[in-house]
Amino acid sequence: MNARDCLQQAVIQLEKAGCDSPRLDAELLLMHAWETDRVTLIINMHDQLPASTLKKFDTLLQRRLNREPVAYITEEKEFWSRSFYVDSRVLVPRPETEHMIEEILKLYPDQSAPYHFCDIGTGSGCIACTLAAEYPNAKITATDISNNSLDVAKLNASRLGVETQISLRHGDMFSALNRGDGPFDAILSNPPYVSHNEMADLEPELGFEPRHALTDEKDGRHYLSVLFNECHDWLSEGGFLIVETGICGLPDTSSRLHQINAYRDLAGISRGGVYRYGKS
Repeated sequence: MNARDCLQQAVIQLEKAGCDSPRLDAELLLMHAWETDRVTLIINMHDQLPASTLKKFDTLLQRRLNREPVAYITEEKEFWSRSFYVDSRVLVPRPETEHMIEEILKLYPDQSAPYHFCDIGTGSGCIACTLAAEYPNAKITATDISNNSLDVAKLNASRLGVETQISLRHGDMFSALNRGDGPFDAILSNPPYVSHNEMADLEPELGFEPRHALTDEKDGRHYLSVLFNECHDWLSEGGFLIVETGICGLPDTSSRLHQINAYRDLAGISRGGVYRYGKS
């Protein structure tokens, strides 16, 4: 069977399974099975696939038909134009989270400066590693409640060559930090913000991702409130808190935390906010 026919058959199956992007999924899985890139795949679309590739592709396809995320199957996900290793120990990095990188680049345009940033709930390390790569003289402290997640973040930091810039801390939110870690020029976080009631209605793929990283098992605002209430102890005067959120929205702010931006997605759903710490 050639690559073109293989893809066509896979797309039909993925459409029937309810996958949102069947053509893209099929191509990514075949590229992974064939150990090739997109350009080579297109050029060789009419080439016969080796039997070993067809067997591997079918195994990968069955996993996707069960709605396992493509990123877990290929163990790779792009974030801010860099490739990150991912598996079921961490959330799959998403384009929405890149908004936080856009915001901090606007706030701190001098990318050669020695800033000190903090990533609360680092997961795969996609935010911390991206900050380190974009700001080569910066230091980043990254926390997570899961040692398994920190192992993935450590791997990604090593793969991207930024391990010397990143200090990993194990613990729940700010309790993971040592007193000497701060103060920070900015704190960024993509915390669990899906409410308990929302979980049942999420797409099947999210059932493969670590539940503790998705939901606070409450109204979605618990960890956001912790960030808002405790960031004062860790931010420099004039520093920034940048958070991602969802349907639950954003908590009320204190008198010393001033919203300077709130952004939404194309559906009008709140996706995050930027806050400055200090006097009005």
